[in-house]
Amino acid sequence: MAINTEKNSYTVIFAVVMVVVVGLLLSGVSQLLKPNIDANKRAEKQKNILYAMGVNENEGANDVVFVSDEVLQEKFDKYITEQFYIQGGEKVMDSEAYLIDIKKEKKKAEDPGYQQKLPIFKGNKDGKDIYVMPVRGKGLWDAIWGFVAVDETMTIQGVFFDHKGETPGLGAEIKQRYFMDDFEGESFLDDGEFEPIAVAKGNNDPKNEDKTDNEVDALAGATITGDGLATMLRKDVQKYVPFFKSLKN
Repeated sequence: MAINTEKNSYTVIFAVVMVVVVGLLLSGVSQLLKPNIDANKRAEKQKNILYAMGVNENEGANDVVFVSDEVLQEKFDKYITEQFYIQGGEKVMDSEAYLIDIKKEKKKAEDPGYQQKLPIFKGNKDGKDIYVMPVRGKGLWDAIWGFVAVDETMTIQGVFFDHKGETPGLGAEIKQRYFMDDFEGESFLDDGEFEPIAVAKGNNDPKNEDKTDNEVDALAGATITGDGLATMLRKDVQKYVPFFKSLKN
């Protein structure tokens, strides 16, 4: 018996079947791609951590070139000597601390009963101990994040910043070399106490030669992104101050 395709019931059944079939196909594709997606995310984090501590393939003055995939794991294992996180004042060793999701940790910490995990990646470059901290905040349009590398005195050795949707040529410039390099040499501690770093317009030091003023020159036309980045650094880095003070004891 021929199926009457003119009936409304046929249209509904056909639509339901198609939704189910397409859903199953998409789910299958997602599961197939998940290992590659996860691997790419892990590699991206490793590259960003290494970049912040000065391990990269920059050649020109404006380059932002990460360690290549071919040598990534070798470099990461060579330069990152310890991975751990601080939780409730306790140091917990974790060989995959770089996989801790900062966004989720911040959400969990909204519960007063939960102590946020604070990942730290300890490295050594040219005989000097370096500590890399992840940071995450809000720009003008969406999330901004990055990694900040400091020595035991919380003096910045390097940074890497990125964003989800800042305006090209304006807020998106936070990931450009000329802006990130300005942070090197600035310190989060002044006489042993936390001192935030401002992203300031008209700070009379556009070349950032004064490393004692706790300021870097703001990006033109990106005031809200710059303020968001400064707030991100203040809120996130301050959480690590007790750990760095403990290194002196």
